[in-house]
Amino acid sequence: MGVLSEADLSRADEALAGTDALLAREYPGDREVRQPVHTVYVGMDRYTPELPAQWGQQALAAAAAHGGVAGVAELVGLAGDAGLIANVQRKLENEPIEDLRLDAEDGYGDHPEREDQDVVLMATRVAEAMERGLTTPFIGTRFKCLEEPARRRGLHTLDLFVSTLMSRAGRLPEGVTITLPKVSTLEQVEVMVEVCRKLEQAHGLPERALTFEVQAETPQIILGGDGTVTAARLLRVGDGRITSLHYGTYDYSAFLGIDAAHQSMEHPVADAAKDLLQLAVAATGVHLSDGSTNILPIGDQAPEAWKLHARLVRRHLERGIRQGWDLHPAQLVTRYLATYAYYRDGYEQAAIRLANYLGGVQTAIMDEPATARALAGFLHRGIVCGAISAEDLAAVAPLTPQQVAEGARPPAR
Repeated sequence: MGVLSEADLSRADEALAGTDALLAREYPGDREVRQPVHTVYVGMDRYTPELPAQWGQQALAAAAAHGGVAGVAELVGLAGDAGLIANVQRKLENEPIEDLRLDAEDGYGDHPEREDQDVVLMATRVAEAMERGLTTPFIGTRFKCLEEPARRRGLHTLDLFVSTLMSRAGRLPEGVTITLPKVSTLEQVEVMVEVCRKLEQAHGLPERALTFEVQAETPQIILGGDGTVTAARLLRVGDGRITSLHYGTYDYSAFLGIDAAHQSMEHPVADAAKDLLQLAVAATGVHLSDGSTNILPIGDQAPEAWKLHARLVRRHLERGIRQGWDLHPAQLVTRYLATYAYYRDGYEQAAIRLANYLGGVQTAIMDEPATARALAGFLHRGIVCGAISAEDLAAVAPLTPQQVAEGARPPAR
């Protein structure tokens, strides 16, 4: 007979009530929302509602010069899967861009004489795209940072973006995303939270209708002056509005003194930073994105650039980072080839293991609940992005996409 009384158990409950609340509030597990496989950055002055379809056409044209999608797949070592080729071809035709960021920062430059005009035009075109059903699943803007030289300009651009959208469309687009670049202090995030609240109140938007992602481009967001990982502390002051952390390859590398020739998504300083960012967002529901490569598949360098890009995409997927940046239409070919190959390489084994776990079938692999959720999460992401279909799934295991989605949900706390 046990010795712990009901009073002892109640005291344990009381002592750990704060811990229970903390875990439920700050570590709820992944959000039940789609994470895009990439973010495409274009200067805001270049945006039209037709741009996503144009990027898809340009991607297919770039591939056509090298034997089509199948030719590029063979070039980067991914040949042999007819389903992979067909799915990538379909993706480039129907949804070439998942997440589009209309850039008023580095991709736009310093044009004070016309930035007001350009941001109003950009937001007006987004409203037009909403009306015509041409928006990407995620769309938004990156304004200039909150450091002193750019602060007022950046906030004014954000204000004009939101205000023009509300004036022209009466609502925000689905999947609206704001990017806050070059964050280094908690105070910058606190100011961003207050700005979002002010804009929501002014336009009659629901609370937290405006969320934002934070770009990790400075050393201070990794290691603060007090010796702590600033990124982890940012999430606590973000008022539940921070949806993602994005690693900025080139600004961060330059800050650390890495010479231009050696700046890369796979440099040791990049891996060290992303390891800490990954720890900071673990179980919080905040997503993590890798950065970009600036080696573009253009002209004679296209084959080698595609090989590099495909390898880097696969690399960050294997390390648990499910998103990256793309800067050129031709990169879409290897973005989807590498991403889809990653899921197609593993979906049969994952589906069989998950079906065995759910059915209570004993095998040589004894999966635990956390592993079962990981298997389901892998399959769910592959289905959502278009890498695998319901038919692919059913052909190898008695599972439906709905069962997979349910299995991927985090446990209730």
